Amino acid sequence: MSYRMPEPDSRRTASFDPQVQPVLPSVPLPALSPECLRLDYIREAFQRPVDWQVEPLFAQAFAPGGPSYAQARQAAVLMPLVQREAGLHVLFTRRAAHLHHHAGQISFPGGRIESSDNGPVAAALRETREEIGVERRFVHLIGTQPTLLTTTGFLMTPVVGELLPGFHIQADEAEVAEVFEVPLAVLLDPGRHVLHRMESSLGHGRCYFAIPWESHFIWGATAILIRNFYHFLAAAQGLAVPAAAGVLDDRSASGPAGQAAFPRP
Repeated sequence: MSYRMPEPDSRRTASFDPQVQPVLPSVPLPALSPECLRLDYIREAFQRPVDWQVEPLFAQAFAPGGPSYAQARQAAVLMPLVQREAGLHVLFTRRAAHLHHHAGQISFPGGRIESSDNGPVAAALRETREEIGVERRFVHLIGTQPTLLTTTGFLMTPVVGELLPGFHIQADEAEVAEVFEVPLAVLLDPGRHVLHRMESSLGHGRCYFAIPWESHFIWGATAILIRNFYHFLAAAQGLAVPAAAGVLDDRSASGPAGQAAFPRP
């Protein structure tokens, strides 16, 4: 489901094309059971302790400390779950092409935490209302996931919430080019996750995950947060996931992370 038609590709040109970068072999991960993709299961998982680890290949981006963290700007995003007849969907935005940060990229609704916000949850809800017009009363909070330090210097806290029936989309065209939904079963299918390597002009490289879906290419920080959601639900289910579930060598590192849950209403 999409609330705005995509713009022509010529209006979404980036400094490099993330879709054509070299693909790296990655460790195959087990599939989640259909039960894990139900809203009641996800709610219950956030209400109990789950021993899990963040995406191993990017564990250092979740480890607090150091000058990068001290200088980073605080931000928050909402990961909106939408119940449809065919199952759970996740709502995304495509950012406007003229924006300074992440122009044209697929992201969750969200942005910088302002001094007037009472923490990341309040910021995620405010940004969601400002960007796509969904009011706070239509968001049922489920929990949070670990804060990610992005390569652009943001400390991004993901807030998981359910969009209640009756919500309406009113996108801010100055910030949002499109609002669309993707089935959760597609996003959390590890067989669809592709690991790329980007080489810079200076000879330095970095890796990123991508999840192609129809005309959309979900990658970067947004894909990492989706991978984390997979790892959380896999641990909640008791799946045996390889400790180094990234590129097929021994360079990736893992680190612990947890989640905070909201009480039931």
